[in-house]
Amino acid sequence: MPFDTARPSPQPIAAGADAAAIARWLLAVAAMVWIMVAIGGATRLTGSGLSIMEWAPLSGALPPLSEAEWQRLYDLYRTIPQYALVNQGFGLAGFKEIFWLEWIHRLWGRLIGLAYALPLAWFWWRGRIPAGLKPRLLLLLLLGGLQGAVGWFMVASGFEADRTAVSPYRLVMHLGLALGLYAALFWTALGLRHPVPQTLPAKAGTVRRQVKAAAWLVLAAMLAGGFVAGMRAGLDYNTFPLMDGRLVPEGYARLAPLWRNLTENIPAVQFNHRLLATLAGLAALGAALAGWRHLPPGRARAACLLLGASVCLQYGLGIATLLLVVPVWLGTLHQATAVLVLTAALAALHALRPPAA
Repeated sequence: MPFDTARPSPQPIAAGADAAAIARWLLAVAAMVWIMVAIGGATRLTGSGLSIMEWAPLSGALPPLSEAEWQRLYDLYRTIPQYALVNQGFGLAGFKEIFWLEWIHRLWGRLIGLAYALPLAWFWWRGRIPAGLKPRLLLLLLLGGLQGAVGWFMVASGFEADRTAVSPYRLVMHLGLALGLYAALFWTALGLRHPVPQTLPAKAGTVRRQVKAAAWLVLAAMLAGGFVAGMRAGLDYNTFPLMDGRLVPEGYARLAPLWRNLTENIPAVQFNHRLLATLAGLAALGAALAGWRHLPPGRARAACLLLGASVCLQYGLGIATLLLVVPVWLGTLHQATAVLVLTAALAALHALRPPAA
C-alpha cells in the first residue's frame, strides 16, 4: 500500500534505544569511578593504602580467611617503613582496621572492571554498539586496566626505604588517570544522549570560552591538590587567607632548581593550590554569570550555573578542611566534590559545543 512506503524505518529507533542503553551503562560506571575516587581519598587520609603488600588481581578478591593468613599479611606489613615509623606496636587489631579500607578500595576497583567488561561483551555480542563507538569503548577498557596497574605502581613506592607514604608524583598520576577515565566515560555518555549540538545564540561563543578557561583552571587546581594530598601539605599553614601572616609564605622558592618548588616544597605546593583554586572559582563564577546573561533557559545555562555553584561549594569545603586540619570525613568529601566540579565543567562544555560544520 502506498502509505506503507512513508512509514519510518525501525532501524533509527533501535539505534537510538541502543545508544540510550549504552549511555545509561556508561553513566553507571562513571558513578562507580566517582565513588572510587572518594574511597581512595579516605584510604589515603587514614594511611591505609600500604596495608596490602601483594599484587594479586584474582586471589586478592578474597579477604584473609584464617588467623594464619592474617598473621602472614601483618608480618609482611611490619617489614615496611610505615609500620616502623608510624604504626609500630599497634598489633594485629590495628592492622585489620587499616587493611579493610584498602581491601574495599581494591575490591571496588575489581567491581568497576566487571561492571564495564561484562556489559561491553554483551552489547558487542548482541550487535548493539553504534557504528564507530567500538574503538572508544575498547580504549576505555584499556584505560581501566592501566589504572589498576598504575595504582599498584603507586602503592609500591610506599615500600621504599624511609617512606611512610606513596610518592606524590605517582599519587597525582593515579588521581589524574582516574579523573581522565571518569571524564571519558561521562563525555561519551553525554555524546550518546545528546548527539546533536543545541542551537544557541551568537553570544554562546563567549560563554564557551569562559567555560573552557574555568575548566582548565579547575583541572590544574585538582592536580595541584594531588600534590597537597601526597605531601600532606594541608597539615601546615592552617589559616586562611594568609599563610603564617603572609600572602606568599616564607620559603616559597627555597628549593633549587626552581621548578622543584612546584611539587616538592610544602609552602609553595599549598600556596599554588590556593591560587589555582581561587582563579578557578573566579573563572567559574564568570562563566555562570555569562551563562545566565547570554543563554536561554535549558541544558547549557543550567550546566554553567551548576559549574559556578559547585566550585563555590568546593572552595568552601577546601577552606574548612584546611582550618580544621584535614579531618578524614571532610578531606574525603572535598576530594569527592572535586568530581562534581569536573562533572559540571564537562556538562557545560558539552552543552556549549558549536554546531557541526
